[in-house]
Amino acid sequence: MTATREQPWSDETPRHGRILVLSANPISQAIYSIGTTVGRLVVVLADDDGGPGLAPLKPAEGDAVVLCDHDAPDAPQFLRDALASPASYVAMMASRSRAGRMTAELGDEGAPGLDKLHLPAGHNLGGKAPGEIALSVVAEIVAESYARPGGSMREPSNTR
Repeated sequence: MTATREQPWSDETPRHGRILVLSANPISQAIYSIGTTVGRLVVVLADDDGGPGLAPLKPAEGDAVVLCDHDAPDAPQFLRDALASPASYVAMMASRSRAGRMTAELGDEGAPGLDKLHLPAGHNLGGKAPGEIALSVVAEIVAESYARPGGSMREPSNTR
C-alpha cells in the first residue's frame, strides 16, 4: 500500500483584494512582480501630482494601498484618502522617524482608519534593496489578509 503524501499548498484559490501602489519606482516595480507572483492583482499609479488621486481606483474591503513615495506632492492627501477608504491595509514607505511624525500628524487631525495604517510599511526583514523591501511589504500584506502576525514558522503562535 502506498502512503499518500500531503502537499504543502492548497489547490483552492482564495479571493484576495488588490494591491494599489503609488508611485512608479523600483520598489513599486518589485511589489508588482512579487504581488502578481503570489496571485494578487497589482495596480501601480505612476504618479498623481494632485490629480484625481485614489478615487478612480475605488479601493474596496480587502484591498491594500501602499504609498511608495512619501515625497510625492500628493502623498499626504493620498494617504488620508486611503485611510478613509474601505481598504483593509494602508501603508507608506518611511523611516521610523518620519513614520512617527506622520502618525502623530494624522492622529492630531483625527484621521479615520489609523488602525489599518502600517507605517513604516513591511515586515522587519532587514532588506535594503528594492526587491527586499518589496518582499517585506508583500509578506505583510499576505499575513494581514490571513489575519496572521507574520514571523518565523518556528514560532508556535505562527503554525496554525
